[in-house]
Amino acid sequence: MRARRSLDAALAAALLILASGCRDAAPAALPEQRPALGLMGTIPLYWGEEAGFGSSLSGNATPHWARAQLESRYTLHPLDTLSDSSLAGLDFLLLAQPRALSGPENVALDAWVRAGGRLLLFADPLLTGDSRFPIGDRRRPQGAILLSPILGHWGLRLEFDDTQSEGVALEGGRIPVNLPGRFVSEGDCTVDSDGVLARCAIGQGRVLALADSAPLDLYAPHPEAAAALDWLLAESFGSGTAREKAATR
Repeated sequence: MRARRSLDAALAAALLILASGCRDAAPAALPEQRPALGLMGTIPLYWGEEAGFGSSLSGNATPHWARAQLESRYTLHPLDTLSDSSLAGLDFLLLAQPRALSGPENVALDAWVRAGGRLLLFADPLLTGDSRFPIGDRRRPQGAILLSPILGHWGLRLEFDDTQSEGVALEGGRIPVNLPGRFVSEGDCTVDSDGVLARCAIGQGRVLALADSAPLDLYAPHPEAAAALDWLLAESFGSGTAREKAATR
């Protein structure tokens, strides 16, 4: 009888532990609600540097370290083109050394920002990061940014001084740069850190632009690259969306 009581007690304790564990685990099983972040650019933040789609399936693509960092905060939406439909429902957008935009893409991006979108733009006039692909290969990140139409529309001009050396821009934190460009404001934008950073309030939205892409180097990233990306994300997206603020007015 004593053995039976001991067995019953052990079983009851096990069930209690199991029930308690299930209660504790239930919240973690729920999907975390993260804001949506659109991604586009020739720097392969989402897919990694790959020879083709088969590289992703085979696991041979070189993953970008920043993807996990971004996914810890946002639900990522890789974009091939910018249009009213592709940007619909997004409050946040990260453009990482994007290709030249078409006329309709410039119009769609401008309209999206003015309606309340927030853009973090990496615009490097002379890309210094390494790539597994040779110069001239279309899979290689674009060596020079070609966004003069939309930047000019927003009152910015991007210049480049090839006498600059590798350094670190200071702006609320340390941002690694390597031969960065320099923004010149020809409108209402403000520039900081010797022109490396530009901030623009455009309609209901905002643009934060960095005249370099060194913080996103895939190979041998700077020791402070992750912290710099965190700071830039917080500056761009960290205080609620402009759409949300407009809706509460």
